[in-house]
Amino acid sequence: MELVRATEAAAIRSAPWIGHGDKNAADGAAVDAMRAFLGTVNFDGVIIIGEGEKDHAPMLFNGEHVGNGRGPSCDIAVDPIDGTSLTAAGRQNALSVIAVSDRGSMYDPSAVFYMNKIVCGPEGVGVVDIRKPIAENIHALARAKKKDVGDMRIAILDRPRHERLIEEVHAVGAGTRLLLDGDVAGGINAARYESYIDMCVGVGGTPEGIITACAVKALGGLIQGQLLPKDDEERQRAIDAGHDLDRVLEANDLVSGDNTYFVATGVTNGELVRGVQRKGPIIRTESVVLRSKSGTVRRVEADHLAEKWL
Repeated sequence: MELVRATEAAAIRSAPWIGHGDKNAADGAAVDAMRAFLGTVNFDGVIIIGEGEKDHAPMLFNGEHVGNGRGPSCDIAVDPIDGTSLTAAGRQNALSVIAVSDRGSMYDPSAVFYMNKIVCGPEGVGVVDIRKPIAENIHALARAKKKDVGDMRIAILDRPRHERLIEEVHAVGAGTRLLLDGDVAGGINAARYESYIDMCVGVGGTPEGIITACAVKALGGLIQGQLLPKDDEERQRAIDAGHDLDRVLEANDLVSGDNTYFVATGVTNGELVRGVQRKGPIIRTESVVLRSKSGTVRRVEADHLAEKWL
């Protein structure tokens, strides 16, 4: 519940910026709120996946210590708003996100920002493989789910780099759900039971991949990724850091152990959770809490007195 308070605060503080076209203002409000609440949590946390250290304005940066220093030692991944552009435009599926695991268990990508990923539900374990062509994976997952290929829905970030991938999905007869932003929500929905998305594929952020892995472990799904440096300089940094760029990273590579938590609060409405709503004297939030050790998914709906936040 302490972690939920942090994502709730970030979502509420960013809500006034929804649809106002200023993604940096929304992100800044969410960061400030999340930092304030994380400082009260009873743990000794180190941010492994954050904003990246910056010289101006306080941010939740990689290597920063959070929490009150008491309690368990943890690795932390944060995204105060996954989908700042969605928030600024007033579009769906923006989330405030925190993932937590035991100290030393979270993968450090060493500044390789992009990763090729594939995510699906439990039916894809031992069936889907990122090294196979997308058509083969769609057919295999459709058989495992006992669905027609024509009923399969594949989530992909709507980017020029994915034009060929989108064509291949359509060529096999499956449908796409193009994401404007926010591939954390896309990945979780692909792994989640009763979702209309069957698979999430393509190149997205490495930090988002690690955060998604924390959720997928609680859902029993599959996530695979391969680091994808954007230029020769980043490639060399990855090699110098000891990364094997041909290696397929599984869920246990991205976050080891079986004691992970994933918490998300909706900023704007989406399939995973509803966004922040102002209802007269209250502000209503909806959050989801996933824990890998127990394999549970809990939903938290909260009403907050608006006067406390004004």
